[in-house]
Amino acid sequence: MLARLRLLLELIRFSHTIFALPFALLSAVLAWRGQTVRWQELVGILLCMLFARSAAMAFNRLVDRDIDAENPRTAGRHIPAGLISVRAVTIFTLLTSLAFIASTLLFLPNRWPLYLSVPVLLFLLGYSYAKRFTIWCHYWLSTALMLSPLAAWIAIRGSLSLEPILLGAVVFFWVGGFDIIYACQDVHFDQDKRLSSIPSRWGIKKALRFAMFSHLMTIVCLFSLWYVAALGIPFLIAVLAVAGLLIYEHLLVNPDDLGRVNLAFFHVNAVISIGLFFVGLIDVWLA
Repeated sequence: MLARLRLLLELIRFSHTIFALPFALLSAVLAWRGQTVRWQELVGILLCMLFARSAAMAFNRLVDRDIDAENPRTAGRHIPAGLISVRAVTIFTLLTSLAFIASTLLFLPNRWPLYLSVPVLLFLLGYSYAKRFTIWCHYWLSTALMLSPLAAWIAIRGSLSLEPILLGAVVFFWVGGFDIIYACQDVHFDQDKRLSSIPSRWGIKKALRFAMFSHLMTIVCLFSLWYVAALGIPFLIAVLAVAGLLIYEHLLVNPDDLGRVNLAFFHVNAVISIGLFFVGLIDVWLA
């Protein structure tokens, strides 16, 4: 059973939870300012993030299993390689989906998380089909992740305001940009299989420029968040550091050398998400 659990965690890339979870927690920290922290809200955010992402990733692996089997880069994934059965992943997807919906009950008497749970889950699962019909699939993914800070704020406050919208915009442009970079690895395969993506439609050079523009908008939204949320000098320094890291990310990757995409994708972006959360937490605490 432990071996099966380990394989499932590998299947859903559990470690990649660090991309969205810190932004949900940062949104919660901002939403709690001037309010009493309810610990069940924190537990609810953690569980909802865990189960929603697990369901979405497992469903993605189910939907893409035939494509993954044909792509040399992904042929070793668990389902094509026969390490986990389709039945097991299907059951896992159903259980985590139900667990996500059930976790929203922790926010009662605020019923908005429960009301929104099914539409949000359907949108997350829908991403798995996006590459089959739109080059903007990268921004379907980024929209799915931007829902995390919006949902965390709604779960705590029961409404929306400009702060979580700006934080969501940060996630939207940031994730969209680095997913375009990541998709450059499969440009020839996607073109051959007629799968849609910005690199497969416009080529790697133009795709990297588009990703750069997306990350420029990330910085603009971060500065706007710093100003609107009345954050302090620590967060401003973090914004400048993120700008430097995004520049470094683009220096790592060029159209003729995609060998360092994984370094740019995982390590740099992990530092950005975790770093922004901790600096935001410290900033709010100092204030």
